[in-house]
Amino acid sequence: MNTTNSMNTKYGFGKSVATPFAETVARVTKALSDEGFGILTDIDVAATMKAKLNQDMPPYRILGACNPPLAHRAIQAEPSIGLLLPCNVVVREDEAGNVRVEFMDTDAVLKLVGKPEIDALATEVRQRLDRVMAAV
Repeated sequence: MNTTNSMNTKYGFGKSVATPFAETVARVTKALSDEGFGILTDIDVAATMKAKLNQDMPPYRILGACNPPLAHRAIQAEPSIGLLLPCNVVVREDEAGNVRVEFMDTDAVLKLVGKPEIDALATEVRQRLDRVMAAV
């Protein structure tokens, strides 16, 4: 997929891609799996807005990704860290029809905990998510 522009905020990073929405969701899911992540949650925001508010919006999915060995290490180090899990990945289409893939920045979020063992995990997860982004 070609990167047409990137996104980098205090809480996330991502890019636009040149593939259709459904194909992008499949590619992101596969790339996450290749890095050891499963999808714990798959929230179809557009369908929810239509069902609950009768509002139309472009396709928008939030994938809650989890790497079980890394999550286990994080929970062992900080039992309340579940408040910051799973790692959310958004696949969305904007009003112009551009498809975007955006990732929670684990360095920014998990380093809030302030424990060296969590900082190390955050860095490892971020590296894996960087590879996922490069693959889609």
